[in-house]
Amino acid sequence: MTMNDNDHRSGHDGNADLPGNPGRLAEYEARTRQPLDLLALATLWLVVVPPGDFGHEVVPIVVAFRLALSAVYGIDITIRSALAPRHAHYALTHPLFSFRLVRSMFQRGNLGRFLVAAAVLVLNGALIVYLYERHAPHSNIHTLGEALWWSFVTVTTVGYGDYFPVTIAGRITACFIMGTGLLTLAVVTAQVASSFVAQGPSRAKPAPPGEPAQREVTLAELDERLARIERLLTASHPGS
Repeated sequence: MTMNDNDHRSGHDGNADLPGNPGRLAEYEARTRQPLDLLALATLWLVVVPPGDFGHEVVPIVVAFRLALSAVYGIDITIRSALAPRHAHYALTHPLFSFRLVRSMFQRGNLGRFLVAAAVLVLNGALIVYLYERHAPHSNIHTLGEALWWSFVTVTTVGYGDYFPVTIAGRITACFIMGTGLLTLAVVTAQVASSFVAQGPSRAKPAPPGEPAQREVTLAELDERLARIERLLTASHPGS
């Protein structure tokens, strides 16, 4: 009986006794993480707002999109659970909608990703407020343009007060947008301050290749030099 290359590798692989394949799981997650996270971030408004608030004429379309979105993440969690060593444990401990992109925004050096994600969250907030406020009694946000203007004014903490939400869901969304604005301001300020601090050591010019680097003189060495000068002056003028 012969053994092919695949059987030979599986016999010596450390993952042979495991029902899943951690190596393939890591490769699959690395390949699909960013597209799925961006999809979850961009379609947040579609999941938060109930289908009835979109309008009765588009309810079937909204339901179809939500089912398709659920199917995408259902297939994703099924594939990841099948590749994981412990299938049931992985499926129970990993949610369908992943927000790893939001968590990775706070890593050092990801200012661009953070700003993009914050902008997408603000746009989500504008859409959510528009869908909740457009038919609400005593509401003054009736168009998408008004919702976008209100969202921009809110996230910049200006707050003109010309537009404001009156529904509970709209006000909850406004709180999240305010928090996003304050967090963005804090992150940008910290990034700018960090760049200024990092420029300090880079301004020190290194010594030319042919010249030795200058060393700082300590207080002990300076005291010794002054004492030597005093002895020389005393030896040259013994009567003084």
